[in-house]
Amino acid sequence: RSSWLLLAPLLTPPVPVITTPPCSLCPEGAHRFQWIRNLVPEFGISSSHVKVLSSPAEFYELLKVQIKTAKQRVVMASLYLGTGLLEQELVDCLEETLEKSLQAKGSSNLRVSILLDYTRGSRGRKNSRTMLVPLLQRFPKQVRVSLFHTPNLRGLLRLLIPERFNETIGLQHIKVYLFDDNVILSGANLSDLYFTNRQDRYVLLQDSPEIADFFTELVDAIGDVSLQLQRDDTVQMMEGMVHPYQGDKMAYCEIANRRVMEVINSARTRQELLHAKTFHSSQEGSSLLSQQDSQASGGLRPEPDTWIYPLIQMKPFGIQIDEMVTETLLTEAERDARIYLTTGYFNLTQAYMDLILGTRAEYHILLASPEVNGFFGAKGVAGAIPSAYVYIEHQFYSEVCCLHQQERVQLQEYSRAGWTFHAKGLWLYLAGSDLPCLTLIGSPNFGYRSVHRDLEAQVAIVTENKALQQQLHREQEQLYLCSGVVSSATFEQPNRYVKLWVKLVTPLIKNFF
Repeated sequence: RSSWLLLAPLLTPPVPVITTPPCSLCPEGAHRFQWIRNLVPEFGISSSHVKVLSSPAEFYELLKVQIKTAKQRVVMASLYLGTGLLEQELVDCLEETLEKSLQAKGSSNLRVSILLDYTRGSRGRKNSRTMLVPLLQRFPKQVRVSLFHTPNLRGLLRLLIPERFNETIGLQHIKVYLFDDNVILSGANLSDLYFTNRQDRYVLLQDSPEIADFFTELVDAIGDVSLQLQRDDTVQMMEGMVHPYQGDKMAYCEIANRRVMEVINSARTRQELLHAKTFHSSQEGSSLLSQQDSQASGGLRPEPDTWIYPLIQMKPFGIQIDEMVTETLLTEAERDARIYLTTGYFNLTQAYMDLILGTRAEYHILLASPEVNGFFGAKGVAGAIPSAYVYIEHQFYSEVCCLHQQERVQLQEYSRAGWTFHAKGLWLYLAGSDLPCLTLIGSPNFGYRSVHRDLEAQVAIVTENKALQQQLHREQEQLYLCSGVVSSATFEQPNRYVKLWVKLVTPLIKNFF
């Protein structure tokens, strides 16, 4: 039975490959990454508005503080909400804030929108849905809970694949937490492990209304094509919306593509107009217009020295922006540039592996040792997943050695007693620089799932500010300090033994985890 369950995902129809033309690099401008704004909106902010967090406890406390002080909106997108005491405390904070908002004004201006994955959020008798139903019952006009269901899980496949295994087909994997005009980007889910001893990455963008508006609109767009949780714990689609697994798949994906791309393109147009207006007024030597705009939004803003680019990847809907930008960054990385890339699940796509092995930059890749893998010690077939990752890692390391690239491409394994590892993203150090000028942070793991199956979002943060560059550098150093360099001896250790059946099955199922 176990072997059949592992092979069950292979019944899913293949995802169509969509080719896109390479984007043209723009050599002009304040920094060399302005070409990204050809694809997505560019948000210029002051580096003083960016704070890099380092620990799960800090992340959890910030979530609670931000919920308690929110006045207009709370928007949270995650894979799931856990069912423990810490998660209940978050729900209690939401309830308390909604209650205060009602009492203060009689009719609340506060809106709460939560986006989760349907299959993961419905797992078990006590689940994300049962945690949130009381909020819907108590505040039906203020709270919206949307549950995204992948259009690729349908028909006979949906009937055959049991709970947990159905999550391999595709998920809502975006992690964004925003409160009024403050936005937290992370790879962490809303679960007690991510609040205590599961290491991830977190960045807070403070007082950033345009970025908050963008992610609010993005979550709304995905929410509109998702199942809506009702007060009796049932779900239904919005009126007139094509159903994700009962309706026509192509029609559903086209609608979803249109909704998401409307958000991206309208934000891009707004930011281009803002940029042109600012540039025009500064060219004329008059900042009166921009001062009036700034005063209308609550005071003068400092000149931006940091730029935020939201990168969206939703291959089921034909949206591949994050993939295009990531591949271009890896392709364009120059000789003597350094890229620190980290993933909790080392399972790079072939395209990313080819670029790492075939380009000139120096790579330091941080991944989870078997003991800090999130599946370590799991029951049943899932308990073999860390071994599958060891096998994939060994294959990649062997290829590095075969190409004599050990000095240029280095693997490092995160190891920390009592902790698990879930950090993802990259830091780019230009040639001759001791500090990173760009980081990617968000939900993608750089693997097949992130590129082809799941809904993902991260941001590219580009900065010229030394203090913020130092923050990012310290974050990178702190993570890599808990690691050891991988060598041939690593795979001779007893805990790296991979059973034959795992070696045989891994190539068949590696695109599903």
